[in-house]
This record gives sequence, C-alpha cells and structure tokens, in this order.
Amino acid sequence: MTKDDALQIVLRALERLNEELDEPVDVGPRTPLFGADAVIDSLSLVSVIVDVEAEASEALGKPVSLTDDRAINQPTSPFTDPETLAGYITSLAA
Repeated sequence: MTKDDALQIVLRALERLNEELDEPVDVGPRTPLFGADAVIDSLSLVSVIVDVEAEASEALGKPVSLTDDRAINQPTSPFTDPETLAGYITSLAA
C-alpha cells in the first residue's frame, strides 16, 4: 500500500464523517485531527479511526490496529492529520 492509497482511505473516512456532522469540516491532507487545532471532537476521531482500520484491513488483507502501544509511543501522534496518519498506515503495511 502506498502512502497515497492510505491517504485516500483516511480522506474517504473523513468524507463519510462529514455526512453525519451538522457542520462539515474541510477535508484535506493537513486537516488537524488531534490536538488543540483539531476540527473534530474525540468521538468523531474514534469513528474515523475505526472506519480507517476497517478499510485498511480490507485493502491489506490483514488486520490493522491504529490504537496500539506502537501508535501511542510515536514521537509525533499518528493522528495529527490525514497525511501523518497515512504515513503511519504505510509503515504498518511494510
């Protein structure tokens, strides 16, 4: 899986989330997902993570977990933005 493939998975998950939000958020590679500048709340982030895990697992043909100890112990949170999350997914796929 390329980083672009992973990024498309994350962006699709955010677009699906937007369908449920009263006020949709701008979706792009640098949309803040986590931290002080986050455009979604923590419950929405969990929803996106679950959606991304499911689609990435299907694409890779093996289970993908984004919330394990490895993710939590990264120097930069993999959930900072879609681009960072895509890079993390790509590293898991390697």
